[in-house]
Amino acid sequence: MNSAHSLAFIGGGNMAGAILGGLLRAGQVKAADVLVVEPHAPQRDKLRADFGIEALAAGDAVLAGVATVVWAVKPQLFTAAAEPLQAWLGGALHLSVMAGIPSQALVRMTGSERVVRSMPNTPALIGQGIAGLYARPAVSAVERAAVEHLLRPTGQTLWVEREDDLDAVTALSGSGPAYFFFFVEAMMAAAVDMGLSAEQGRRLALATCQGAAALGLVSPESPTTLRERVTSKGGTTHAAITALQADGVDAAIRRAVIAAQQRAAELGREFG
Repeated sequence: MNSAHSLAFIGGGNMAGAILGGLLRAGQVKAADVLVVEPHAPQRDKLRADFGIEALAAGDAVLAGVATVVWAVKPQLFTAAAEPLQAWLGGALHLSVMAGIPSQALVRMTGSERVVRSMPNTPALIGQGIAGLYARPAVSAVERAAVEHLLRPTGQTLWVEREDDLDAVTALSGSGPAYFFFFVEAMMAAAVDMGLSAEQGRRLALATCQGAAALGLVSPESPTTLRERVTSKGGTTHAAITALQADGVDAAIRRAVIAAQQRAAELGREFG
């Protein structure tokens, strides 16, 4: 059976919605070209209402002939989601946005060697994400470009040559937004301690972080140099940095990111 759809999503949660919504808004695909397999009825209804696409509770032979399949289920649900679909997926290019599931697991469950793994992050929901990508050798240059095109509405992409490097990408950018918000929460608490309101602290912290990130992206200078330019010896910033260093915050951050990397590797062994 040849599918009328060129693109299928297995799982229709937030990340699938971010990719799909971006593609439709950019005119890169038409709603009629897209199929989503999503077992949760309220989410199926939302996808239909938001995007006008076809959403099924379970996949079947309609998946045969789909050119590209995007895997967007939770890692622990991958095997259960893939097993009923194996007969129809061998001819497709597969893009996984699942954390931790190794590409060999997708090869085993789909019968296709044409697998790209992606590690996106939540700013993809507003088109400001960055996704690390790894392609198996069977993926052609044209297919790599097609994956970049598919993810372009969600933000930037960065290719890695070793699949294991995706665990580091997961630790840095995949989990990174949570580290950022953790830091902002602490800044907000300090604002309240100093007599400002929580809302004033939120606005000041978020705007400052946004501006600092924007400056870091456009400046030819390193983050170290940019930090030093604000840190006059004996000044307020110097007092803050000295306190952070005395508390070992820099080392703690490095330990935290490495812990995330190790957990990403564990997830691959556990669910893959």
